Amino acid sequence: MQKSLPLLSLTFALLFIGDAAAQEPPAMPKPTQEHQWLQQFSGVWTTKSESSMGPDQPPVQSEGKMTARMLGGFWLINNMEGDYAGTPMHGVQTIGFDETKQKYVGTWIDSVTSMMWHYEGQVDSSGKVLTLEAEGPNFMSEGATTKFEDIYEFKSDKELSIQSRILTEDGKWVTFVSGTATRFIQTPSLSE
Repeated sequence: MQKSLPLLSLTFALLFIGDAAAQEPPAMPKPTQEHQWLQQFSGVWTTKSESSMGPDQPPVQSEGKMTARMLGGFWLINNMEGDYAGTPMHGVQTIGFDETKQKYVGTWIDSVTSMMWHYEGQVDSSGKVLTLEAEGPNFMSEGATTKFEDIYEFKSDKELSIQSRILTEDGKWVTFVSGTATRFIQTPSLSE
């Protein structure tokens, strides 16, 4: 009887493993139409922008480069580098689509601040404009926070208009950065 117990255990184990191996693994999620919309950012872009940090300050001209790739078809990763008023700046932006929230979501970090920005937004009915909203420090009112918008509009497959706006204390949206990005290299998605 004792000799048959290990044999019986081995038989059940083999049956269990065989049954588990016969089952199909769960299907991996696939990128949705909203994820695929982000693919149009992919490539290397030159950027030019003008920033204004207040009515009594002169505008600042900036130039740079944005390298954008898709990660697994779900996430856009923008690596940005440039010069802001003589200070080199590097930033990393992620944008994806959260199927639960039914919104685009993302983050921004850079080499000149300690804050991680968190975005949520939508593509407009034209299918050409992505508006991402965030909340952060109000540079027009020390110690306060306010809402911000980053607006990306595809003018063509090689030209992208970019604006950043701030919600002022009187409830008006004021554009403090406006610029363009021109694609000069198309890049494929990352598979991992």
